[in-house]
Parts: sequence; C-alpha cells; structure tokens
Amino acid sequence: MTDASLTIAPPEADAGRRNMALLIQLRWLAVGGQLATIAVVSGLMDIVLPLPPLLAALVVLVLINLISLALLGRGRAVTNIELTAALLFDVAALAWQLHHSGGLANPFASLFLLQVVIGAILLSPRSSWAIVVATLAGLAALRMNPTPLLLPERYAVDPLGLYLKGSLVCFVLIAVLLVAFVTRISRNLRERDAALATARQRAAEEDHIVRMGLLASGAAHELGTPLSTLSVLIGDWKAAPAVARNAELQDDLADMDAAVQRCKAIVSGILMSAGEARGEAPQLTTMRAFLTDIVEASRAGRMPGTVEFNDLFGPDVAIVSDPALRQVIGNVMDNAAEVSPDWIGITASRDGDMAVIEIADRGPGFSDEMLEHFGQPYRSSKGRPGGGLGLFLLVNVARKLGGGASVANRDAGGALVRIVLPISAIAREEGDAS
Repeated sequence: MTDASLTIAPPEADAGRRNMALLIQLRWLAVGGQLATIAVVSGLMDIVLPLPPLLAALVVLVLINLISLALLGRGRAVTNIELTAALLFDVAALAWQLHHSGGLANPFASLFLLQVVIGAILLSPRSSWAIVVATLAGLAALRMNPTPLLLPERYAVDPLGLYLKGSLVCFVLIAVLLVAFVTRISRNLRERDAALATARQRAAEEDHIVRMGLLASGAAHELGTPLSTLSVLIGDWKAAPAVARNAELQDDLADMDAAVQRCKAIVSGILMSAGEARGEAPQLTTMRAFLTDIVEASRAGRMPGTVEFNDLFGPDVAIVSDPALRQVIGNVMDNAAEVSPDWIGITASRDGDMAVIEIADRGPGFSDEMLEHFGQPYRSSKGRPGGGLGLFLLVNVARKLGGGASVANRDAGGALVRIVLPISAIAREEGDAS
C-alpha cells in the first residue's frame, strides 16, 4: 500500500545542546586517549611522567563533563557563554598537562589548534577570538619553567626523532578528531536547516490559513443575510394558497428549505470556528455521538446504504465537539463521495491514547503527485481552481490538536485517509458542564 503522511514533528532540537553534547563526547575521547598515552609512555617507553598533576587534569576534565551533563539534564538551552567556558577549561587543562610534560618540547602542543578550530565552528566570533587568545596565552606560559621529561638513554640520543614520531601521532589524532567533529557539526547544521525550513513552511501555511479564515469569516457574514431572506421567502411560498394545494411544489420547497438550513448551519459553523458565533457554547458530547452525527449528516444527502460506519472505538469518551474537526472530516467524506458515489467507509478505532478515524472509498485513488505533496494547498486531482484545500485544512487541524493525518491507496482499489488524534486533546475536562 502506497502511503504518504504528514504528522506533527517533534520539537526542534536546540543547537547549543547538541554542540555541548558533542563537546562532552570529544572530552570523553580525550580522557580515554590521554590515559592510553600515559600508559604507553610510562609502561612501554619507560619515560618517567609526573603522574599526580597529569591525572589531576584528567579528574578536572571528568568533572567538567559531569557538570556539562547536569546542564543538559536541566532541559534548557545551552548558551554561547557556557560553551565558551567549557572550551576555556579544556585549553587550561591541556596547558597544565603540557607544562608538566615538557612544555613546548612536547609534540602534543599542536593540540591547541584543535581547540581553536572547535571554537571557530561552535562559538560566536568574539568568543572564538577569546579561545585564540587563551591558546596563545597557554603557549606563552609553556615557555616559563616547564617540567622537562627525563628520557631513557635510547631516546635521549635522538630527541628530534622522538619529537617527529610524536608529531606524526599528534597529526593523525588531530586529523581524525577534526573529520569526526566537522562531520557531526555538518549533520547538526543540516538538521537545523531542515528544522528551520519546516518552521518556515509551517508559518507560511498558518498564515495561509489565517487569510483563508478571514475570507471565510467575511463570506459567512455576507451570506447570512441572503440565506435568512431565502428562508423567509420559502416559508411564505409554502404558506401561499396556490402553492399549498400543489404537493409537488411543496416537496420541492421542502428540499429547498433543507438546503438553505444546511447552508445556514455551515455558515454558523464557520463563524463559530472563527470565534464569532453569538450565544454558542462549546457542545459537550461523546466521541461515538460526535462521529455518528457526522455519519448521519452524510447519509442524509446520499442514497441509502452508501455510507458504511464501522464502530470499533470501544468504550466511549466524553469530548468537546470541535467544529473545525467536524468540518474537515465532512470535507473528506464529501471528497470521497465525489469519486465513489456508491460506497464510502468510515471506521473509528483506538490505538492506545489515540483516536483513529479512517475514511475509505472505491474511487481511482491518489496519484503519485498527490501522495508526494500530500497536505500542500492547491494540490488536487480534480483540476479545478481552489482544489486541494480540504486535505490541507485536515492536516493543519489535526496538527493543531497534536495529531496527524496520512493518505494511502487501498490494495482493493480506492483511497484511504487516516486521521490520528490524541484523545486528551478533545476530551471533556473535569468541571465542564453539559
């Protein structure tokens, strides 16, 4: 079954939190790498290292990570100042370790470059220059009385060779970490750009809905007076002696009156959805009664037996009737009836705390373009101006209620529209009066 869906997306991830999480991961790698380096240098190379200050720096790095994790656990955004402070601690820890392991003679002094690159990518320009100043200060401090390394005789005879080997290891380490880091940052940037694009599209859609709502509200106001006039005229005609004796005209007038009353109900629904209905209180009902009313309203204007309702919802739930939701479900059923006048199927079920409403038909189904662009305005297979707004409104109403909608083509032929809504979004709250 071909399926296309548009549901509410999770909230946009905070860039600062992702960057802090990335710094935490790199710091764990640094702690592990430094422990391995100390083990290799002390155990395999027999170079005497001042372990207390070196291990003290690792303890500080672990504490910084624990504090950073606590910041992330608070659930708020991580600021540029906090990221800058974390990187400054890293610079200070590296300078401390290098000071106690040979100073500038230590080939791993090039690791300061990694801190500069990270700062340039993650921080604001001013903070990035602060990291540059901090690394330069660290390099200057390494010239003042560093603790020299006591090399075994086999290394002391060729200290430059040992330095070059260490420089090679440092280069490989920086290259690997930079590739891993920049790759992750690029992914974060792509995710941020995608989230921004989604937010812009949603804002444009909401602006489109607001403009349509204003137009619909204005049209509803304008239609109110002529509809009332038609209703009065139909009543006068029905009471006229010449018409009262004509049974055929009476039937036609009854149909006209029913159509006018339906138009007035639609207009009232539009005004109520726009918050402009007077004297209209939210209607308290149940989920089963809400759906049954929609189905019965659809059956009233169609041939008997064409609308099939499968009630699999289970225990009923008290809800507040949402006029917008009623309208978009009715629109979907009307669309289904246009392509499948002989049969429409509506199924109500429950999936945990979600209400599921499925509307099926036996029409030609959705085109590939409709499936690909589902939920976008003016995407319709009917080929008429203004088409496609029904599904667009359905998606946005469902999203506003915290749910979503999807469309698919049925294996047996025809289309299927699936609406998923959290029951809590429409449930009657405690204290509501009926």
